Amino acid sequence: MSHKKTQDLFPLNELDLKTRVDGWRRELFGLRLNSVAAHVKDYSQFKKLRKNIARGLTLLTQKIS
Repeated sequence: MSHKKTQDLFPLNELDLKTRVDGWRRELFGLRLNSVAAHVKDYSQFKKLRKNIARGLTLLTQKIS
């Protein structure tokens, strides 16, 4: 676990991790809606949110198995 963001997620239990991933998914959805309706200031947020979701799902899979 060399990545700082992954280390922050590692101590969370399954329920907290699922909640955090769900929040990131909602945030990504809202960002997509805003990009269609209005101008988005920081397009790098798309990539950051997708990576956070992937990190969370990876850790969730590791905790389940």
